[in-house]
Amino acid sequence: MSTITTDTLQQSLTELFAPWVQALNLKVERFDADSVTLRLPQSDQLSRVGGMLCGQAMMAAADTAMVLALIAQFGAFRPCSTVQLSSTFMKPLSGQDALITARVLRAGKAMAFGEIDLAGADDGKSVFRASTTYALM
Repeated sequence: MSTITTDTLQQSLTELFAPWVQALNLKVERFDADSVTLRLPQSDQLSRVGGMLCGQAMMAAADTAMVLALIAQFGAFRPCSTVQLSSTFMKPLSGQDALITARVLRAGKAMAFGEIDLAGADDGKSVFRASTTYALM
């Protein structure tokens, strides 16, 4: 297994994800053995009426962050597939970047489970929560 760094996680965003996911311009802020925090920059392209971050961008960023959390957990990329992503939108986010923290709750041989929080980078208020299940290949 390789040693995971912020740079290797950032490089994974380029190497492992589709161009439309890369267009989110996610940046790795920090990580530890079971979690990753990404920054999603505020962007007109990801906003809907009133400058609010759209739900589709939140869900894509959440799913992406969890894959990186699994890389941190395992010490290397392991092919996986999202089985379930249950999301709750608690309030709109506008006028600031988002911080997405994905935490691995349990990772076994065939399945992994996690939770994700998306909060305003300036005010720290949670706006979106998700629970996830992944099949590990």
